[in-house]
Amino acid sequence: MPVEKNNLPPLKSKTELKNCREFIDKKEPLVDRENRKTVGQQIVENPRMTCRNVNVYYGDKQAINDVTLDIGRNEVIAMIGPSGCGKSTFLRCLNRMNDTIDFCRINGTILLDGKNIYDKDVDVVPLRAQVGMVFQKPNPFPKSIYENVAYGPKIHGFVQNRTETDEIVETSLKKAGLWEEVKDRLNQPGTSLSGGQQQRLCIARTIAVGPEVILMDEPCSALDPIATARIEDLIDELRENFSIAIVTHSMQQASRVSQRTAYFHLGDLIEVGRTDQVFLNPLHQLTEDYVTGRFG
Repeated sequence: MPVEKNNLPPLKSKTELKNCREFIDKKEPLVDRENRKTVGQQIVENPRMTCRNVNVYYGDKQAINDVTLDIGRNEVIAMIGPSGCGKSTFLRCLNRMNDTIDFCRINGTILLDGKNIYDKDVDVVPLRAQVGMVFQKPNPFPKSIYENVAYGPKIHGFVQNRTETDEIVETSLKKAGLWEEVKDRLNQPGTSLSGGQQQRLCIARTIAVGPEVILMDEPCSALDPIATARIEDLIDELRENFSIAIVTHSMQQASRVSQRTAYFHLGDLIEVGRTDQVFLNPLHQLTEDYVTGRFG
């Protein structure tokens, strides 16, 4: 029986192999594991949010150590790292969700369009409209699909009549990719939807109040692969109008949806950079250990 030819590419020439070896030899050595100073692109031009020297404490325990990071306009930044590394704690600082924890203390500076969100004169209610949050588990209100989306604009005084409310509900559901699936049953309970649909309803509820930033804390962890793919496509579409920060345990998801990635380790921000650079050519040994599966 004749042996079929394979389709493997031809072997590299001696010159190409020599050039590859020279490139590898010239590559800068990785930052040592014991050096916890952040490497990479922490600061961006004209950021939407600016975080400087942020520290978070739960009682006497420090959970976030001196983190400096910008969130750019119209970008998705993914925050990755092993469980307990501080990425969700840091995310919750960005709209003061940690205020609900009595023994949590935060210092440092977090600016939204140049205004410190921790100033005493800042009202957290409009702040959380500007910086919306989508949680790990879908949490629709025990109301109709229509009222889930209309609730925020109503309590914030963004609508004056039914026509304006209808317009915001339809626009938000369309942006969340849910309108065609629910337009004929808007009066049904939001909890009657599937898990993926409920999460998109929560996204529609978030964008209905016109946020500048959307925070997502593992938004796909409770969803099946098909629903996850729809949420990821939606994130890419929403980037045109919003800045998005997403916490995820899935490195594949981070690589698909984000333009920048921040790697956290035991409360330290270890590395920040373009997503392709962080995954393919990390600067820090801890980052390489994590993305290659040596721990995490």
